Amino acid sequence: MPLSKTLRTCPNGHQYYKSSDCPVCPECEKQNKPGGFLSALSAPARRALETAGIVTIQKLSAYSEKEILQLHGMGKASLPILRTALEREGLRFKS
Repeated sequence: MPLSKTLRTCPNGHQYYKSSDCPVCPECEKQNKPGGFLSALSAPARRALETAGIVTIQKLSAYSEKEILQLHGMGKASLPILRTALEREGLRFKS
């Protein structure tokens, strides 16, 4: 049975419809999108890294791919993006 969408209003006054219990406002998320390698990721993957304190490419290189995949919100589709970002800086994931 499909979920019905409900109208919500975020603390900043943006109105949006959601069918899940996810509290993230799409408009606020667009405004908060960072630059750098994080901007190439999906919102859940970006939030996973930010929550873990991985906000620089140097910090990312201190983790293995397996450790990154264990973060809630991170998926396999993000790994090629992260590998490319690391390679651009002459870095790689921890072995």
